[in-house]
Amino acid sequence: MAVTRTQVLRYRIHAQQLDRAPRKDRRPDAATILDLGVQDTGPDGALWALALRGVPVTAHHWPHELALAWTVRAAPHAYRRSDLPAVEKALRPYSEADAAKRVINASAPLADAGIPVLDALATVSRTMREVVAEPMVKGTLSTRMTAEVTEPYLRWCPGCHATHMYEMPFRLAALHAGLELEPYTSPPVVRRIPRWPASQVGNLERADDSDDGPVDLLRGLLHLLGPVTPKQAAVFLDSTVRDVKARWPEDAVEVDRDGASILDADLAALQDPPHEPLVRLLGPYDLFLQGRDRELLVPDKAHHKALWPTIGRPGAVLADGELVGTWRPRAKGKQLALELDEWVPWSGRTKAAVGVEHERLAEFRGVTPA
Repeated sequence: MAVTRTQVLRYRIHAQQLDRAPRKDRRPDAATILDLGVQDTGPDGALWALALRGVPVTAHHWPHELALAWTVRAAPHAYRRSDLPAVEKALRPYSEADAAKRVINASAPLADAGIPVLDALATVSRTMREVVAEPMVKGTLSTRMTAEVTEPYLRWCPGCHATHMYEMPFRLAALHAGLELEPYTSPPVVRRIPRWPASQVGNLERADDSDDGPVDLLRGLLHLLGPVTPKQAAVFLDSTVRDVKARWPEDAVEVDRDGASILDADLAALQDPPHEPLVRLLGPYDLFLQGRDRELLVPDKAHHKALWPTIGRPGAVLADGELVGTWRPRAKGKQLALELDEWVPWSGRTKAAVGVEHERLAEFRGVTPA
């Protein structure tokens, strides 16, 4: 079967609950995107993404139902606190090759020393657990870890003019050590997760079957960013295509000639997705923008560098199912202005709706729109 670009975008909007109206009595952790994790990068990160999905949260109060950890691609992501043990299991590498792919350039010195990456991550996580007896700033933890581990785990950093651990193993080992990030800290503060199961510290073994349990990243990807190909899923997870294909869900259904699939249970919604005209100011790392099929999201490649620069990403304006421009916050004291870039001429209705969303963002931040 074949599906259109419009069907895919409308499906994702609905699956990610961007069309859900706000409700004050909704729980802070009542959002489907938390199944996959919500990236928390920048001032309009995880909490703004949840607010856009109708969750009653503000920028200045981190709900106790949510937790923050370094996870997918070693970036900070928000999860339901109650899900953290399951998230840790789901994030265990699928294989030694997968682990090597995730730690990037740290794999070579470990291989030269004859240390499997999986063993290295287990060692780092157990050591990190012992070191973090109380909340600790990342820099202090890095210094302590540098004194605890041996040469294959360390590198000379020209930027810092110091020797310290490779960044990816450092971050990826933290959740396996039962450690979370303290919200609103910069530099980040790492602390122990309360009542963390001792059996999960430094345990990177996977069950023999392909079921990841209550948190399954591949199923989450297929549901929230589907249809996706195994290659796109591997890029999203920093994994290998081979490992992703080996764990591809049996109920995934191909919907185009490129091998993009979606879960069978979502097929009907993809074929006939609900559609309600809406405008949203998506944060720079909103899940809707994280799909690895950027040509589908934004067919005009001239806009790709503007939306996905290497440093300093803007937010995106979503209007009636299309990305139609970018936005950047311009804060002055207690006022928040927006710098807007219209990719196409906006209608009066779109401009008015952007104004409403501007007010919504300002209220979320606790300031007034300018």
